[in-house]
Amino acid sequence: MAGRFAPRPQRAVVRDGMPRRGTAPGRVRVWVPDGPLDLGLVLGPLRRGPGDPTFRTTPDGSVWRASRTPAGPGTLRVTARGEEVRGEAWGPGAQWLLEQLPRMLGSDDDPAAFVPRHRLLALTRHRRPGLRLTRTGLVLESLIPSVLEQKVTTLEAYQAWRLLVRRFGEPAPGPVPGRMCVMPAARTWALIPSWEWHLAGVDDKRASTVLRAVRVAARLEEAAGMEPVAAQERLEVVPGVGPWTSAETVQRSHGAPDAVTVGDLHLPGIVGFALGGDRDADDAEMLRLLEPYAGQRHRAARLVLLSGRVPGRRAPRMAPRGIERL
Repeated sequence: MAGRFAPRPQRAVVRDGMPRRGTAPGRVRVWVPDGPLDLGLVLGPLRRGPGDPTFRTTPDGSVWRASRTPAGPGTLRVTARGEEVRGEAWGPGAQWLLEQLPRMLGSDDDPAAFVPRHRLLALTRHRRPGLRLTRTGLVLESLIPSVLEQKVTTLEAYQAWRLLVRRFGEPAPGPVPGRMCVMPAARTWALIPSWEWHLAGVDDKRASTVLRAVRVAARLEEAAGMEPVAAQERLEVVPGVGPWTSAETVQRSHGAPDAVTVGDLHLPGIVGFALGGDRDADDAEMLRLLEPYAGQRHRAARLVLLSGRVPGRRAPRMAPRGIERL
């Protein structure tokens, strides 16, 4: 569920007071948003677990991202200072990342379009004025980890993403904090041996879905220029990519405010409990409760998750299956 939590700051690995690796300055862009902006809330959905090798936060409040752009691999450091946001980028994809910076920070998003119909959402929006919906413009980097999250625990999915990116990705360019990596190229994903998927805890069904997706990577990346609904339709042409996966993808790649996640194990109960007092709500009931927010249903679900109003647990967490040990 995109953006339930903002990322926790992590300790940077430093040497002589500077992040590890080279210290060559990158390209810089300064941008001034037209309203409040919370980097953690906006970019948090792009982090796939605390050990995500493509995402880091440092004690100075900076957010680091390593991406595979149409121009090649690149690293972006984003820092907010007062009313300004400073982006610094390295690598072949540096210029592309800086051009995309305002969209990634929600410049295309319109928070004012959301009209709260529930007191809980009105209070949450008031307390979180810096919430905007990110738009990365990159489809595959959101699609693949979403596929890995299908029908498994969050812990298993994050572990699989971390292991595969570190094993088959490439070092992120620039003076990055710690060990950051750029995710593998489409061809590299296609050449990962079956046993490596198994060792990462990924079953054949999810691995096959990723392989089918990367074979048509160029066509899928074209969806970044489509409207979210059309983009979801194109993604769902790939066998194994359904409404849950396509929604999780366009929420990040397109900043789609209405792409509500259906088919999730927990979200209907959370939304049902927060808006209707029904912890046993299904997808149909969730969509009914979100109907007043048509056009902004994903934002409404984000605000529900950020409100902290969730039902208490009735059973222990689902235990990871750990197929890599078989």
